[in-house]
Amino acid sequence: MITCGVDIGSRTIKVVLFDGEKVLDSAVILSGSAPQENTERTFLDLLAANHLTRSDVAMTIATGYGRNYFELADKASSEIICHTAGVAFLCPEASTIIDIGGQDSKVVQVSQQGKVADFVMNDRCAAGTGKFIEMVAHTLNMPIDKIGQAALSSDETCEISSMCAVFAESEIIGLLHKGIPAEVILRGVFKSVAKRVVSLGRKIGFQGQIVFTGGVAQNPGVLEAIREQVGDPTITAPCHPQLTGALGAAIIGHQTVSKNQ
Repeated sequence: MITCGVDIGSRTIKVVLFDGEKVLDSAVILSGSAPQENTERTFLDLLAANHLTRSDVAMTIATGYGRNYFELADKASSEIICHTAGVAFLCPEASTIIDIGGQDSKVVQVSQQGKVADFVMNDRCAAGTGKFIEMVAHTLNMPIDKIGQAALSSDETCEISSMCAVFAESEIIGLLHKGIPAEVILRGVFKSVAKRVVSLGRKIGFQGQIVFTGGVAQNPGVLEAIREQVGDPTITAPCHPQLTGALGAAIIGHQTVSKNQ
């Protein structure tokens, strides 16, 4: 039995095909200016690439910001629930999830049954999110996939004191004019991002094995900064951390169909 999870985020669209034991295939694209159309095209293209039709998929569940607007889905589910289901499948020992996406960040406590026990979320401010980090990369004229390693190449850091993404950009430009190297600025930026999400998470507490997910978890500089702020060098990220929401949606779909059979 094959199910599909579709995570329609603010920055990217993720689609996962799941057979009950493993991920069969996946796709990630930018949401763009027409997220509904892009989601439908990506979903159908992934099916076609795997020689499948819609009738071959037992259930499709949508999650993320655009979950209620994807008409080809059978059901919609909360991104908190889906991320937790995805992490519980990939990392059964996980007790805490730190997730940083394009426009929000969240910390989730996971029960022993792999369910949501508690969570906190910040979707009110762009600072500390993937969009903020993209802005920093653009300001520094560096590829987004290179800035993580660049930060790790520096033993020095600097303080980014602005609590607003717009003012932080001005602060970064000021640091550049002072001759502060880009890698030092990046280390300071990632420290600021980590401090924000860790401060958020302390409202419910960090416990047990901590797993870092979301598109930002692909950045090794942010992962290292979070480890330093929490004081836990064992914090890990899955191989494809941006897929956990879509994977969790597909898993929930598989569980739903199995119960009804």
